[in-house]
Amino acid sequence: MEHHEEVLHHQSHSFSRYQDYLGEFVYGGIDGSVTTFAVVAGSVGAGLDSAIIIILGFANLFADGFAMSIGAYLSTRSEQDNYEKHKRVEYYEVEAFPAAERQEVEEIYRQKGFEGELLQQVVDVITADKDRWVDVMMKEELHMMQDGKSAFRVGLVTYISFILIGLIPLSLYVWDYVWGFAGNLFLGTSILTSLGFVIVGFLKTYVTETNRLKGIAETLLLGVLAALVSYYVGDFLEQVINH
Repeated sequence: MEHHEEVLHHQSHSFSRYQDYLGEFVYGGIDGSVTTFAVVAGSVGAGLDSAIIIILGFANLFADGFAMSIGAYLSTRSEQDNYEKHKRVEYYEVEAFPAAERQEVEEIYRQKGFEGELLQQVVDVITADKDRWVDVMMKEELHMMQDGKSAFRVGLVTYISFILIGLIPLSLYVWDYVWGFAGNLFLGTSILTSLGFVIVGFLKTYVTETNRLKGIAETLLLGVLAALVSYYVGDFLEQVINH
């Protein structure tokens, strides 16, 4: 029985750990599907061959995905470094100016409604431990929370989701190039990509904690608008260049 509970606890912890990166997966997937579908739509609007669409699509997929993942990695590292910098400053101030820092803690909790002996007891407990003291100052004075995510995993999850979801708009074109496809390629691609938008939009609602239909509709609308703009830009440029 204890072994079973340990397994369940481990599985729950693992799921929670992966769930921490759901936001990166969702936003990487949205960017991947929108930008790749926009490339496909623009290429179709310009009347380019399927082989060219595949080349442009995959070039965009891997290059943009890499750039986005690097951006996500650097952004996370920057936030973490900034947090650690301010934390070092707080440790220094607690050690160098304990009286002044204690007064700041008193003022913070006085504004929360604590007063008299109870206020002093709360302040005594907080200032009795430097780590606790600094944590309170980081949260209450600087309004900074430590991000426990791995910057490498943030970048990796972003890249993987960008590639996986971004492959959807290209999948039928690859299928057609290898085995042939009897139907309307762009129509089929639009349907598949729309399903991808629906799935990613649904997952996004778990991150933003918003209405399911609203989250799906917003993501779908974003993809459609990007595709329409790209299609007509491609069509316009093709007419200008060839006429």
